[in-house]
Amino acid sequence: MSTNENKFTLHEDWTVVILGALVIILSLSGVLLPVPVFSWATGADLADKVFSIANLRIFGLQFLFVLLIAGLGALLTGKNLKNYLLGFPAVYVLTIIALIIAGSKEAKALNLEGVIFSLGLGLIIGNFFKLPEWFKSILATELYVKIGLVLLGTSVIFSDILKAGSLGLIQSLVVVTSVWYFAYWVCKKLKVDDEITMMISSAVSICGVSAAIATAGAIKGDPKKLSYVISLVLITAIPMMVFMPIIAAYFHFPQQVTGAWLGGSIDTTGAVVASGTLVGEEALKISTIVKFSQNVLLGLAAFAISVYWTYTKHPAAKDADKKPTLKVIWERFPKFVIGFIAASLLFSFFLPETAIAEVKGSLKNLQGLWFALAFTSIGLETNFADLFSRENKKPLYAFLIAQGFNVVVTLVIAFVLFNK
Repeated sequence: MSTNENKFTLHEDWTVVILGALVIILSLSGVLLPVPVFSWATGADLADKVFSIANLRIFGLQFLFVLLIAGLGALLTGKNLKNYLLGFPAVYVLTIIALIIAGSKEAKALNLEGVIFSLGLGLIIGNFFKLPEWFKSILATELYVKIGLVLLGTSVIFSDILKAGSLGLIQSLVVVTSVWYFAYWVCKKLKVDDEITMMISSAVSICGVSAAIATAGAIKGDPKKLSYVISLVLITAIPMMVFMPIIAAYFHFPQQVTGAWLGGSIDTTGAVVASGTLVGEEALKISTIVKFSQNVLLGLAAFAISVYWTYTKHPAAKDADKKPTLKVIWERFPKFVIGFIAASLLFSFFLPETAIAEVKGSLKNLQGLWFALAFTSIGLETNFADLFSRENKKPLYAFLIAQGFNVVVTLVIAFVLFNK
């Protein structure tokens, strides 16, 4: 029996809700981590502030805390705990190095956030060094991103969710429907096979990796094809995450419009968060809320796709036990959204201002750290050679065309709904 087999495993989304709640409860109970110093302008600053004994102690405390939380996540999701304990320290150290680089005066002058450096550092190591499989197996990108998103809920007022969420839902319905059908049409024109067509259409129009995974599950797709589509999503998200905020700044788009544009067109939740962070607080909130609006549609989309696939592609499988049911909607629903909304409700209506003020700095620091850990992991597990070594480039062309259409349509809708 495999050493990482665990009969008490939970789905990752439920694990994220539990871990996010645990971090919040510990903070409200008085377990507050000091915020480390990353800012420096000279070599003397680097030595006296960032690498001071006091700051190194804070790094150590922070490491033990996230090691415990992420270790519990590894245990609950059935990952090999021994491998995790061996590999996670390396991910943490790389992330801290990236955040220290981002804290330099030069990086701040360029308005570059830590997640960009953690992603870049991960990409350099992941593409120039051969990483062992046991190390790759402990990387938990989605887990780290979603814990950060649950914590983000503590800083988003619920009235903002209701206000922007209704507009975000309208945008999502228009974007998902139009982009999905356009992507499907392009794939058919380029003669991309049916499984990849469904995965690309969902990934571009809904929410990237999660949608591709949900669609593959709904149609029982080939894991190799799923891996290829996920590679497309991750690689195209990187330049979009960096350049879309630059384009928005150049044309002076309002933050709300920019946030809606980012949230509606960038395919991965983590990349949406990173790009929103580059623009500003308002853009980050709106982009996250709009992305959540699309995430909410994931269950409905997976159900519709499973119905379509069962009745059109596999007519022989129309037995009662093979037919999709409403249970699929709940199974595909992104549970971490529940944690985000619960955290927002708690901090919006049930906690006094004094309690919120005490934990705000610590939770914001942890939120940023989880996002940075996620992007280090994305860099480490993304290999450009895997994508471009494929002989058939048609899925790549289809994905890029559909993504271009997505960017333009979403921007137009964002201006119509969010420009005030």
